[in-house]
Amino acid sequence: AYLMYGFPTQTEQETIDSLEMVRQMFAAGVLQSAFWHLFTMTMHSPIGMQPEKFKVKKQSALVGAFANNDLVHVDETGADHEVFAFGLKKSLFNYMHGIGLTDPLQKWFEFKVPKTTIAPDYIQKILEQEMYTSPKPTARIVYLGKPPIAEHFTKSKKGSSWEMTSLTFQDKRAKFSISVPRAQGDWLVEMLKALSITNTKILTLQDVMDSYAAAGLDDFELLWDNKPVNTLHKVGLLKL
Repeated sequence: AYLMYGFPTQTEQETIDSLEMVRQMFAAGVLQSAFWHLFTMTMHSPIGMQPEKFKVKKQSALVGAFANNDLVHVDETGADHEVFAFGLKKSLFNYMHGIGLTDPLQKWFEFKVPKTTIAPDYIQKILEQEMYTSPKPTARIVYLGKPPIAEHFTKSKKGSSWEMTSLTFQDKRAKFSISVPRAQGDWLVEMLKALSITNTKILTLQDVMDSYAAAGLDDFELLWDNKPVNTLHKVGLLKL
């Protein structure tokens, strides 16, 4: 994820609250990699053309050469953004390695910072709400995680038996497994490859439904909108 801080008028509190939401997204498995960038005013951006609307001042009116149009500016109402750089980058480096996800945010800074105003389960509640929404067919579906390990097994009950697939997802912190009927499991393995964020083409929910039907499978909603598949947001399956 491309993260930015230091927007005009952004306060210390808003910076810390942003970090808290990033921490929660890493803890929930929504993010695996990210980098903080300090906001830079550019000549042809709305802020660069009308800085007074955003309560900042340009220190120079000089226009840079091609692809060099950054402008030095002063934010008189916001925080001293530069002092947060080291702490933000240090926290992110640790989060990407699964370290310090439950530690207080103060740990990453050598100066006193305000306590976050974000509820500790803010992101988790949003993810749980997502489970019960019905996205439009045009919704984009992406998968941020690694390919799961698939294993087939036979399940028996009351004299009947059927083939199942176990999918195990591994990240830097823990393993997460689900089991689905074998045909759906084989389809899901291939679909997650197609949905990978590394692919240039982004698929929609309609594309996913069409693929499911083309595989000769029935009851897409029964699989996609219910457990265990609708819990895969924990490993990075997202609806945008």
